[in-house]
Order: sequence, then structure tokens, then C-alpha cells
Amino acid sequence: MNKQILSALLLPGLVCVVFAARPAAWELNSYKDFAPGRFSGVSLDSEGRLLLAPQLETLFASEQPIVWSLAQARDGTLYAATGHRGRVFRIDPSGKGSVLWTADEPEVFALALDSDDRLYIATSPKGKIYRLENGKATEYFAPQCTYIWALAFDSKGVLYAGTGEDGKIFRIEGPGKGEVYYDTGQSHVTALAFDREGRLLAGSEPNGILYRVTARDKAFVLHDANLPEIRAIVPAADGSIYVAAMGGSLRQRVPAAATGVAQFSTGAAAAASTTVTVEAATQAGLDLKPKPEAAKPAAAVPAAAVPTPEITGVEKSALYRIHADNTVETLWSSKEENIYDVLPAGDSFVITTDEPGRIYRLAKDRKLTLLAQLEEAESTRLLETPRGLLIATGNLGKVMRVGGRLGETGSYEAPVHDAGAVARWGRMSWRAEGCEGCALQFRTRAGNSARPDKTWSEWSEPLSGPEGATVLSPNARFIQWKAEFSGKGGRSPVLDSASVAYLPQNTPPVVNSVTVINQVAAKPAATAATQPATGVYSVTVTDTGESSSMSAGTPAQKLPRISSEEVRISWQAEDYDGDRLTYVLYFRGEGEREWKLLKDRLLENSWVVESNLFADGKYFFRVVASDRADNAPAAAREAEMTSSGVIIDQTPPVVSLSAPRRDGAVIVVNIEAADTASALTRAEYSLDAGPWTMLTPEDGIPDSRRERFSLRLPAVSPGEHLLVVRAWDSADNAGLAKMLLP
Repeated sequence: MNKQILSALLLPGLVCVVFAARPAAWELNSYKDFAPGRFSGVSLDSEGRLLLAPQLETLFASEQPIVWSLAQARDGTLYAATGHRGRVFRIDPSGKGSVLWTADEPEVFALALDSDDRLYIATSPKGKIYRLENGKATEYFAPQCTYIWALAFDSKGVLYAGTGEDGKIFRIEGPGKGEVYYDTGQSHVTALAFDREGRLLAGSEPNGILYRVTARDKAFVLHDANLPEIRAIVPAADGSIYVAAMGGSLRQRVPAAATGVAQFSTGAAAAASTTVTVEAATQAGLDLKPKPEAAKPAAAVPAAAVPTPEITGVEKSALYRIHADNTVETLWSSKEENIYDVLPAGDSFVITTDEPGRIYRLAKDRKLTLLAQLEEAESTRLLETPRGLLIATGNLGKVMRVGGRLGETGSYEAPVHDAGAVARWGRMSWRAEGCEGCALQFRTRAGNSARPDKTWSEWSEPLSGPEGATVLSPNARFIQWKAEFSGKGGRSPVLDSASVAYLPQNTPPVVNSVTVINQVAAKPAATAATQPATGVYSVTVTDTGESSSMSAGTPAQKLPRISSEEVRISWQAEDYDGDRLTYVLYFRGEGEREWKLLKDRLLENSWVVESNLFADGKYFFRVVASDRADNAPAAAREAEMTSSGVIIDQTPPVVSLSAPRRDGAVIVVNIEAADTASALTRAEYSLDAGPWTMLTPEDGIPDSRRERFSLRLPAVSPGEHLLVVRAWDSADNAGLAKMLLP
């Protein structure tokens, strides 16, 4: 137990009658712990440390719902394609943008630039491709398909287009000069690229297949992913191919064009607030400096989806590496986020995901760094340009740029912690690395709803002192803390871990069930020392017909019983605090007012007692569970449960036989069976030790404590006969009666 927790235990008056005696601690100290939180200007590095992030600035705000695609010309001009109004924007190097062209169709999913920096625009639905020259757009090719998802030029300047809903790839050599190059048989071709040898690569949906197309109508399947959609394809110089696949949520992809225009209007387009986290380039090792070479045009992103109910706990997206020998390895996968794009960055990759839009850096050793989080936004596209790393977003559509300078302030909100019950908060402590002129302070808030809302307390006054400070928030079940970072001169404090000590309220145990059964217990076998002496009786018959006898004991013996009856009371109980439980067992007969102690200080979940200790009748048993073994007497809690009524019946029914009478050739015997404690269940008779034959009561059903039967025996052979009748009660006691029939 660390010093901070011990300090919490020493607080005066910490123990209260409703709080457990054992404290707990909520600690965050790893990447996995911190990742579910909310980041604003703070990054999470691969070692699980929080620090200030480089600034993330809005380069351009389109005032449109989403930016689908980005492309940059050699002169630095940036083009952004948006939905759901089919607009293309031109953005100059200073960030000033204007509407370049508005399509008749609502969606522009893909852009591409040829070697002369002429812009090609793919619109949907009623998919068409336009070429923009001298500020004028003309129709270049109409593939007669609903959607055009991707555009790509080969080294010879030939344009290729991936389409849907027919899943075809078109090869276009000039205005109006296009043909089907390959028909995938899939619904959609969602991504296009060329490998280092100039061969066409195509990703599809809904089976997530990656094709390598080498000639018209000739293709090879490089990979059949276990996810529905191939989202992005990035060839590498060593012959490897990096592929982003998504769809583990099993969503049905429905184009936004069908509903987007009706759902979006200028008046409803309120500016969305955006908070981000990025890891400092100097501290995370990611090279985000402007590069002189021309940027590659970005591949298209499939249309927005109307979600259907998700299946949780299954893979939603993955990043694969397909080696030059066609072997495949999974570099990254997620069950929470859908991957939208991937971008090489030195010896690592940048990955972009859906809501909440996050940007990750995946290093060569597969360590993950959270670079940015765009709250209430999707990060749909990445583009590396001389002006830095650009991020296209949705809700609203923006182009954002990762700056090369650390932000001066930022904050991190930890995920909400559930103490399991109302808790008394102790001290919060943390481990951090400071810097001159830097500051790091914490605040807490608490509430009794699972998500923070207006019923929660306000953020507390700042807590200071890494050795620990008393949490000022009120006692509650849920708690959350926030860290506020302040840096100076490009330096940042670094948070390694933080913990909150608390004492949860002692919750009572729960008794789930009580079961009472009558059972038969076998008696232990008698040993030679305890075995009673058995009388020996012999008879000798001679050829004269005389006999002699010699007795060494009593010739008539009593048959021993090999079993006895007992009552077993068993129960199931649990304690959500993990406390050890002890039990007290009581009983009470029907009509009695007070409970009698049967057994206390029980540690097991059952108790067996002889039935002979109870007279015939109906009884109830009560189990009281207590957690006093792990709690102070004043804080201990109890729970109890009473069994249903149990009938204990050890007395067999009494069977009475009337004198036999004759009815012609039939012998008639009237039978009456009665039991004092439980209902009769059956009756049967045997004649001359023959097999048992069932009897039917006069009222047709054996269901009461007294039943009458009429036995009619057909003509029997002359002579004496033995009639035995037995009746059974609900406790399986058997009563017998016999008579001799003349």
C-alpha cells in the first residue's frame, strides 16, 4: 500500500458507520488507463504519459457538413471536396478559401490531379467525372454508375475510377473515352492506388477484398479481410502494401446523399467546438516538418453511414501489412473505432478514425501514440503537405493543420470512476515531471449518475501538492478528475500517474436462495466390535424322520434399518464488496411466534440436522448473512431470507382393512389410509408376496390426508392367502397392514 493511501487512512473521522473498513484506490498509470479519457490540447504518448500537445489550428472552415477528400497542386493550392451540397473549395497557401465549383450532385467523394495539375472531380449519386480547367468544369466521363468512390492516375496519365453500386473499375484515356477495366463482382470499389511496379490496387465492399489488377479482366486477390470495407491503400517502396479496413460494427453503409440534403441546412449548421490532442513532435518522435516534395492526392472516403445496431466486442477496424511475398500481418486493430485513413510518416504511420475523431501514430514497434482528438467530429482524411500535416474533418467540414509549436495550455479529463457504492473520498496524489515556469493542477467532481450531468457537483477548487491533497468533492458513487497543464517556452509538464483513495460504503450482503430438503442418510456400517451377537439355530433331520435342535441364541431376529432421515438446509449468498460472510440459522414451526436458534457462526453454505429433532408439522427456516468478519461491528451489515414452508413428516400413514366379504366369486376388502401430517400419494397391494398392484381411491385422486379404497379380488384358489396393503404419504413414509383371506 503506497504512502498516499496510508495518508488517506489516517484522516480524522474517516471511518463512518455506513462505510467499509477497507479502503480502495483508483489509479491511472498506463496508456490503457488514460486512453478512454477526454483530451484537449494534451497528448498521450506510447509510454502512457500525458503532456501538452502541439497546437492544432483550423486552416479552413467550409461551413459544410463534411470534407470528403483533399488534393494539393504543386503550387501549394489546396482543394477540398465536401458534402452534402457537392462543393469544391480552393484554398490558397495562406488558408483563404472560396467556392471553386458546385456540382449538380450532392456529394463529391473523390478528387485527383493529373501531371498538369488539372483537377478531376467525382460526383455522386448519378456518378460523373468532371475536369476543371481555367476555372471551368466540363463533363469528362460518365460511367453510368450510381457512385464514384475513388480516382487515381497511373504513370502514363490514364485515369481510373472505382464505382458502386456495381463494383466496377473504369479505365479512362480521355474525355468520354472510358471502358470497364475490371468488374469485381462486389457492390463497391472504395479505394484505388498503384504499387511500386505500377500495378493497380483496388479495395472493395462488402467483402473487404484487396485486388491487384494487372490487365483488363485480369486480377489477383491479395487479401480477403475479415472486415467488410477496404478504406485506404498505401503502397511502400519496399513492395509492401498497407491496407486500412473497417466495418467490424457490422453497419449497413448507406450513402449520405439519400438523406443528407434534407437533414442539413445553413440555419442548422451551428459551428462545432473542436478540442484536440497531439503529441509534441520533439517528444513523440514524429516528423511533422514541412517537406518540399509535392503531396500525393488523397484517396476517397466512402459515404457516411446510417448506423444499425452494433455487435459489441468484435473487431471494428484494422491496419494490415501485405508483404512483397503476399504474406499478411495485422499491425493494429480496434473494437471501438473505425479507421478512415492511413498516412506514412517516416518509419511510422498516422491513423485517422471516426467519432470521436482521433489521430494516432503507430510506430514501427507497434507502440501507439494519441496525436489528436477532435471532439464531436470525424477525422476523415489525412494529407501530408509542405505546410504540414493536414486533417479533413466532418461535423462541420474543416481542414485542420498540426502546428510545429507546443500549445501553452491544455486539459485532460479522466474517465468516470465507479466506486460501486457511495464512497468517502480520501486524498488524490500524482507522479509528474515538472519544468521551470510550468504548472500542473487537478480538480475533481462527483455525482450519483453514471455520466456527468447537472446533478453532479461543480469542479472543485484546484488541488496542489503531488504528495496528496484531500478531495473536496462530496461523497458519491462516481468521481472524475481533471488535470490542467500549463507550459512555457515549448516545454510541458508530464503526468505519469494519478490516484484517488476512497472508502466505499459497506453494502449489505445478499441472500439469493434458501433450499430445504428431506433426505435419507445411510447409517455407518457396524464394525465387528459393535456388531450384535447373531443367534445360531440349526436343525438336523435323520433318515428316521426325527429331528433334533440346538439353539445358541434367539431364533427370531429384527431386521436392522440401514438409513435414517435428515433435513438439509442450504443457501446461496454473496457480498459485492468481497467481504467474508458468516451465517446464523433459525427455525420456527407453523403457528409459532418466535424464531429458535438452530446454529450460529456458520462459515459454510449448508447445515444438516436429524429429522427426529422435529415433530411432524410445517416449519420455516431463516438464514441471516453478515459481513462482520471483515468490518467493524458498527459498520457490519446483514441480510436474511426465509424459506418456504417445509413439511416434516416422519410418521407413516395408518392403514385399516375391513373384514373381507364375498360378492359372488369376488372377495371385497374396504381400505382406509390416513396420515396426520401430509397428503397421501399412492396405495398398492400385494397378494401372497406377489408384485405390487396400484389402488385407485374412491374419489379418483390420492391428494388428501385421508383416502378410501375398495379392493375387489377375483376368485382365488382355495386355501389361505396373505393380503398386504401399503400407503405412502408426501414424505415417502409407508404404512402397511395385512390380513389373511380364508
